[in-house]
Amino acid sequence: MFNAEKPSLEELPSSSQLMRSTVIALVGAIVILVTVILPAEYGIDPTGAGKAMGLTEMGQIKEELSKEAAKDHRSSLHDSGGPGIFGRLLGVLVGTAHAQEKAIWKDEIRFELKPKETHELKLTMKKGQVADYRMIVEGGRVNFDLHAHSGGKAVTYEKGRGSKGAEGKLVAAFDGNHGWFWRNRDRTALTVTLKLRGQYSAIERSK
Repeated sequence: MFNAEKPSLEELPSSSQLMRSTVIALVGAIVILVTVILPAEYGIDPTGAGKAMGLTEMGQIKEELSKEAAKDHRSSLHDSGGPGIFGRLLGVLVGTAHAQEKAIWKDEIRFELKPKETHELKLTMKKGQVADYRMIVEGGRVNFDLHAHSGGKAVTYEKGRGSKGAEGKLVAAFDGNHGWFWRNRDRTALTVTLKLRGQYSAIERSK
C-alpha cells in the first residue's frame, strides 16, 4: 500500500482564493438564473437572452398550461358540489391574479384564423413611441410579419415562421402605422391572442 503525501500549507488555497471562487460561483449561478431558468420556466426575460435561445417561448407555454390547469381544477371542484374553504380561497387568489393581469395590458385582441386565412392589425404611433406586446397562438402555429409603412417609408421589425407566440417592444421608427400581418399555413384553424399596452392612439384591423 502507498500512503498519500499530505499537502503542505503552501499547496492549500488561501482564504482570498476561496472567497474569489465562491463569488465566481455565485455570479455564475445568478447569470444562469436570469438568462436560462427565468425565461424557460416562467417566461420572464429581463436580458433578452432567453428569446434569442428560444427559451422565453417555452416559459410562456408553461405559464399558459399552468393557467389552463388551474381553470380545469376550478371546474372539477364546481362539478363535485362546490369547493371548501381552501377551494374558495384559491378561487379568490386566482381571480385577483387574473384581474391584475388584465390591468397590466391596455388592450387584448383575439381572433381565429382558418387554414390559409390572413389577418392584419396596425397601431397608429408617432416616431419614438413604444408599445409592449405579447402574442399567444393556440391550436397551431402561425407565420407573421411585424412591420411598418407610411409616406413612402417602410421597415420590417420581426418575422416569425411556425410561431407559437412572441413578446417584446415595438419602437416606432417613424410616424405612421406599425403592426402585424398573420397567415395560417397549417391545415387546422388556430386562435391568436394579442395583448397590448403603451403609446399608440388607435388600432386598425383588416383581413
